[in-house]
Amino acid sequence: MLKTFNTYLIKLFIKKIFKISLIALCLIFILSIFDEISFFKKSNINFFFPFLITALKTPSTLFEIFPFIFLIATQFFFIELINKNELDALKVYGINNFKLIKLLILTSLFLGILIITIFYHLSSKLQFLYFELKNEYSSDNKYLAVVTDNGLWIKDEINGKILIINATTIEGSFIKNVTINEFNSSFELIQIMTSPKVDISNSEWVIFNPVISIDNKNINLKENLKINTHFDHKKINRLFKNLTSLNIFELLKLKKDYKSLGYSTNHIESQLNGLLSFPIYLTLMSLFASVIMFNVKRNRPVIFHVILGIFLSVLIYYFYYLFNLLGETGKIPLLASTWLPFFLIAISISIGLVRINEK
Repeated sequence: MLKTFNTYLIKLFIKKIFKISLIALCLIFILSIFDEISFFKKSNINFFFPFLITALKTPSTLFEIFPFIFLIATQFFFIELINKNELDALKVYGINNFKLIKLLILTSLFLGILIITIFYHLSSKLQFLYFELKNEYSSDNKYLAVVTDNGLWIKDEINGKILIINATTIEGSFIKNVTINEFNSSFELIQIMTSPKVDISNSEWVIFNPVISIDNKNINLKENLKINTHFDHKKINRLFKNLTSLNIFELLKLKKDYKSLGYSTNHIESQLNGLLSFPIYLTLMSLFASVIMFNVKRNRPVIFHVILGIFLSVLIYYFYYLFNLLGETGKIPLLASTWLPFFLIAISISIGLVRINEK
């Protein structure tokens, strides 16, 4: 009998998560489609193309709000149990508050692991395809920057000239061991410029001790050169902030490439820590919702507790985001920025759980 009740409760919980996820997915799609239609309104594309790329982007957005989905799903899970007077019935059959909480913890952890290993892997691939397709119609598609095993590569276009730039190391607002290949609009090589160091603190780069090669003849310039580009170190840094299109293995490879380049890996490590701790985050949100719903007062409508839970979960999100930001900027250790918020949240939840188990 106990096994039957456990199966019923697990199925009910998963059913609530699935329903809330489906509703969220539809809302995300509807809200996003207008932005995509507006983006492509001047492009000569198929009518269904904005719908296609919106569908590619939606799962990644859904992943970001899974903590809220778990919270709301847990609340509606308890609402159904309360409305059917099943909480008292469960106690009769040996499922007290603590056992119910334990069931939610194990289920949330299991679902969280599935979301990270399967759903996130799929959503990151779709997000990558979304960026690839949208970039073809973006006005910035001729300005690119990537990091590979061979260092930082930048493609820029200034006054009809195409620049392909490679640097082996980044140190603050400087790139080192720089090679600048300059082409005309027909992609014919004009000249090659090398420099031990380039200041990229703003879009007017300062090239130190440049050596210009034209028709296999090297010219050593005694004065520093200045060139205008569409990039500075802040813009290059922003280009690498969107890591949602990379799965865990790709993030690990990118971290290795960044280290070989001398580039900061803080935001990559923060993303990795966030992914690895995601099942814990989802579990804590389920527990947080449980604490609220176990304390439902008869003289207050259930919707009050639902709204309260959502409001407090938003505060938790920004609390967690603040710690992540402190970690990425080096203000606190990265591990602390990920796990300290969860530790503090877990302590507050534990206090509520003690009270619940006494009921």
